[in-house]
Amino acid sequence: MPAAARSLRKTTAVFILGLATLFAAADFAEARRAGSSGFGSRGMKTFSAPAPTKTTPGQAAPIQRTMTPQQTNKPSAGTPASGAAQQSRGLFGGFGGALMGGLLMGGLLGMMFGGGFGGAAGFLGMIVQMLVIGLLVSLALRYFRSRKQPQAAGHTSSQANNPFQQAPSAGQQRGNVFGFGGGNSQAAAGRQEQVDMPISVEPADLDRFEEMLAEIQDAYSREDYAALRKLATPEAMSFLAEELGELASTGKRNTVTDVKLLEGDVSEAWSEGSDDYATVAMRYSAVDAVVDRANGQLLNGSLTEPQESTELWTFKRTNGGEWTLAAIQGTE
Repeated sequence: MPAAARSLRKTTAVFILGLATLFAAADFAEARRAGSSGFGSRGMKTFSAPAPTKTTPGQAAPIQRTMTPQQTNKPSAGTPASGAAQQSRGLFGGFGGALMGGLLMGGLLGMMFGGGFGGAAGFLGMIVQMLVIGLLVSLALRYFRSRKQPQAAGHTSSQANNPFQQAPSAGQQRGNVFGFGGGNSQAAAGRQEQVDMPISVEPADLDRFEEMLAEIQDAYSREDYAALRKLATPEAMSFLAEELGELASTGKRNTVTDVKLLEGDVSEAWSEGSDDYATVAMRYSAVDAVVDRANGQLLNGSLTEPQESTELWTFKRTNGGEWTLAAIQGTE
């Protein structure tokens, strides 16, 4: 075989293998972004998407790290469990990944160890076929993924009376950054098929949530495990400690300072027996950086410029006691 033909075969094989690796890496990165901050428990609502608010009008990242069994979850009508969405493996996950992997590996083996493609026409025909098959698989998987996306809560009539799903108007906002997302339990009295009891979130509760945002970030930054145990549930504490341990094992440390709440409102607030829950959307700024533990050298983020983040924090209290952090979710 001429040297030029052999070189072309090897170059094409490397290109196809690189393309497959690129798709796989993109899918993994997307999965990590979706679940990087989703941990803890929201009680019976752990696998249900929090109601959208003015601060977080889009979809919240699902809780992927939790000790709550999924079979115990009872989402309200019209709100599919986000656990079903977690089964999606991206563009080339699951069956699509196996199909594309088989096609790509088959093509590579044929090019590297087989007898070629029978000339230029056969080679070009193989490339065209793989592109067409890849396009069809991509379109099919995108179609099925779009069919699985949960509908917005406001689109279902059974959730229309949920007071916690209504974005706060300007007249409803407090003097600081928190707005009331409809935390009036009397307005939810007519809600049908309610598996939990809505509760009111008082101004004093919102003030405490704002304080806890700064206190938890500060304790996390100082790696103060004793303080975190007081501010978080045992489950949430275990995940925070796990993150701190992973950073320490790689010689890194996450410093968070100058935490300022910019905007916030209540997504949902409810009671389950003796436990009260409140999921609050918060947009805040902080000087957030990852540094080397040994010399303090900046590895990621900034030591001077504040960065904005938007997350949903769920707080829990038992028998009317002190609020503790129960879960944190990012936004997609």
